[in-house]
Amino acid sequence: MRIWFLCKVKYAKETEEGLLKSISEQYLVDAVSFTEAEAILYDRLGSQIRGDFQVTGISKSNIVDVFYYEDADIWHKCKITYLIADGESGKEKKVTQYMIVTAEDVKQAYDRIQESLSNMLVSFRVPDITESSIVEVFPFERDEVKDQLPPGNFRPVNQEEEM
Repeated sequence: MRIWFLCKVKYAKETEEGLLKSISEQYLVDAVSFTEAEAILYDRLGSQIRGDFQVTGISKSNIVDVFYYEDADIWHKCKITYLIADGESGKEKKVTQYMIVTAEDVKQAYDRIQESLSNMLVSFRVPDITESSIVEVFPFERDEVKDQLPPGNFRPVNQEEEM
């Protein structure tokens, strides 16, 4: 099961005046472990950030889903609540989940989260939306798995059977 990790990165950025300013940014990474999250950060940010950078913190986030729209680059964290019936006791239980969505403002984020969750079978509420400090989200990519396979004379099983 993959998990969203909230990662903090610190590096020196050159200002317009030519001075170096230390900044800290947050990234959201889809990974199976803390180690994989850190490796993905070094892989992806190594080409984006000039000079050295340091991963100063990695923690599991409470975000369960991400909705990306290309026309916006500000991430908004949305709190979603809904009621479900407990199978054993039959009582209703309130469930709270957090999701993020790109939007230009809170109103657009609300509209987009409503649209993205329109196929849910239960009715839900969106009691809170806040602008997030997340700079970029790195979702799981299938190519990363291929890069992690050991080198050698490996062939798919179906090719072996033909020989």
